[in-house]
Amino acid sequence: MLYLDTAATTPVEPRVADLVMEYMTHEFGNAGSRTHEWGTRAKRAVQGARESVAKAAGAEPEEVVFTSGATESDNLALLGLAAHGEQTGRKHVLSSATEHKAVLEPLEHLMSRGFEVEFMSPGPSGRFQPAEILARVRPDTLLASFMLVNNETGVVQPVSEIARALRSTQTFTHVDAAQGFAKPMGESLADVDLISISGHKLGAPKGVGALIARRRGWKRVPLQPLMFGGGQERKLRPGTIAVPLVVGLARAIELLGAEAVEWERGALRFRAALLSALEGIPFQINGDPDHGAPHILNVWFQGIDSEALIVSLKEVAAVATGSACTSSSYTPSHVLAAMGLPEERILQSVRLSWWSDSDTTLLSPLRSVLESLQP
Repeated sequence: MLYLDTAATTPVEPRVADLVMEYMTHEFGNAGSRTHEWGTRAKRAVQGARESVAKAAGAEPEEVVFTSGATESDNLALLGLAAHGEQTGRKHVLSSATEHKAVLEPLEHLMSRGFEVEFMSPGPSGRFQPAEILARVRPDTLLASFMLVNNETGVVQPVSEIARALRSTQTFTHVDAAQGFAKPMGESLADVDLISISGHKLGAPKGVGALIARRRGWKRVPLQPLMFGGGQERKLRPGTIAVPLVVGLARAIELLGAEAVEWERGALRFRAALLSALEGIPFQINGDPDHGAPHILNVWFQGIDSEALIVSLKEVAAVATGSACTSSSYTPSHVLAAMGLPEERILQSVRLSWWSDSDTTLLSPLRSVLESLQP
C-alpha cells in the first residue's frame, strides 16, 4: 500500500528508533536523579536534545520547553498567556478560522473567559497577506496565532513577516509549526515568540513535542503553567521528562536539518510524479499551489465522493479527508469551509501527504481506482 497520510503521522525514522530504544533499555535514568551516573547521563542527554531543538529554531536552549506534543504546546502558549491578558487588559486575539483544533478549541475557551477572538478567513487561496493581519492588530491585541503549514491544504502562511512586524510591539506571536518545523518551508521563525512543534510529524515518536518560548531582550514571555507538581521545565511543564522521546525528537530534527536538501528534492519529486499520474482525471488543487508545502496536497476529484474514494482505496493507499469521519456522521472540513469553498467540492476533496522517499511505483493502482470511479 501507498501511505499518503504523513500529515496525520509519520513513521519513526529507523535511526531515531534505534536511539530511542537505547534510552529505553540501557540509558534509562531519570534526568532528575542527582545521586548516580544514570541520572547524570540522562540529564546530559536532555540538555543535548534541548540544544539541538533550540538550534533548529534559532533560539536559546533555555527557551525550549519539552511537552507531549503540539496540542499541549498550543494549549500552554494560548492559555498560558490568559492571566497576563487579564492583568493588562489586552484581551483581543487574532487567529485564523483554518487553524487546527488544537488552537481553535483553546481559543474558544479564552472566549468563555471574556477574551475577544477574531477568527479571520483567508478566502479560496487559504493564504493570508501579512498586511491583512497587521491591519487588524489593535492596541489591546494580546496575541496573533497563525500556523506555519496548514495540516489539511499544505498552504504556507507568511509568518516570518508578521512576526517581524510585531516583534517590537506588545502583541505576541504564536505559530503552530507542527507540519513544517525543521523542513524547508521558506519561512523563518526567528522572530516568532511562541512556536509549537510535534515529534510524530517529523519522524520522531508520538507523545513528544516542544514549545519554544523566545525572550524579547531579557524578558520572558509571561506564561503561566497549566499543571503543577515538580517544577520541571522552568515550572511550565511539571513531570518526569521522557528522556527516550526527547532524545528521539532531537535526533529527528537533526536528521531533517542535515538532509533538508535531499528531503525537499524527494518530496517534490514525488509531488511531480503524483500530479503526472493524475493527468486526464478531472481534479483541482484546493489552496494556493504556489505557496504550498512540498509534501501535502488537498485535491478535489470532481464528481467522486471522498468517503467512497477512501473505501475504494482501502487496499491501495492510505488517504484522509482531513475532517472528522465516523460511521454515523460526516463533518465537512472546517478548513475548506472557512476558505469559502462550496459544500459539494468539500465533500469531494481528500488530503494526500507523503514523506520524501515515498514509492512512486505505487501510483499506478491509485490512478486505476480513480479511473474506475469516474462519473
